[in-house]
Amino acid sequence: MSRFNTILITGAAGGIGSVLRDALRPHCRLMRCSDLGEIEPQASHEESFAFDLRDAESAMKAMEGIDIVYHMGGIPLEDNWENIRDVNIEGTYNIYEAARVKGVKRVVFASSNHAMGFYRRSTTVGQGETPRPDSRYGVSKVFAEALGRLYADKHGLETISLRIGQFRPRPTNRRMLSLWLSPADMGRLGVSCLNAEDIHFEVVYGISANKRVWYDNPGGRKIGYEPKDCAEDYAAELGEEAMREDPVEAAFQGGPYCSAEFDGSLGRID
Repeated sequence: MSRFNTILITGAAGGIGSVLRDALRPHCRLMRCSDLGEIEPQASHEESFAFDLRDAESAMKAMEGIDIVYHMGGIPLEDNWENIRDVNIEGTYNIYEAARVKGVKRVVFASSNHAMGFYRRSTTVGQGETPRPDSRYGVSKVFAEALGRLYADKHGLETISLRIGQFRPRPTNRRMLSLWLSPADMGRLGVSCLNAEDIHFEVVYGISANKRVWYDNPGGRKIGYEPKDCAEDYAAELGEEAMREDPVEAAFQGGPYCSAEFDGSLGRID
């Protein structure tokens, strides 16, 4: 068992949250599973704590006695500004502030590839490049990464920001051949975040061992993440429709998040 033996998972009812519950269950003495509704415990050391991320007081209560938070909750797709602001921005602030006040040691945050979505696919992106969000959703992830950096530097709250690719049972389109994240690798990634030592603030790309990858991932190597699955194993099964993209999608790493509402100049984006 690691030094982080009491765990809070927000968004625990979602796909990623469910995978993390299974992967982390053997490594802790308490797992507090949080979402908007109650969650049925799967083991004697699991408990349910339903709360809304927008409720700062409830966030404080959720952090009681917790060593490490896996913050997977929030709006997982593009939405209107009000919802993104209230849930993904204000809600994430509530999580970090509650973690600070209650003495949590580490936060693992579900960031996204969409924080960097307007980089061209011909560019390899690592940790140091300027954020280029492709959506309001992407902006919320940039904010949260900056917030995590602030809390690490100012308050010593260890943070791992996971720029998650596309979490699916298997890749289903061209873009996923570069940034697919399998459920099994998501579990491995979660355990790596638990066991990693000497962490201050780290950015890690949450992807499987794909051959067409757009990312350099030194953060993944630092935390000992070793993905096993590869999207290329499914490439031959993708049909013509799955490989088709419009010009804006095909140009940028964010794909359809870049093309949605797009009325800029494709040629002026380097």
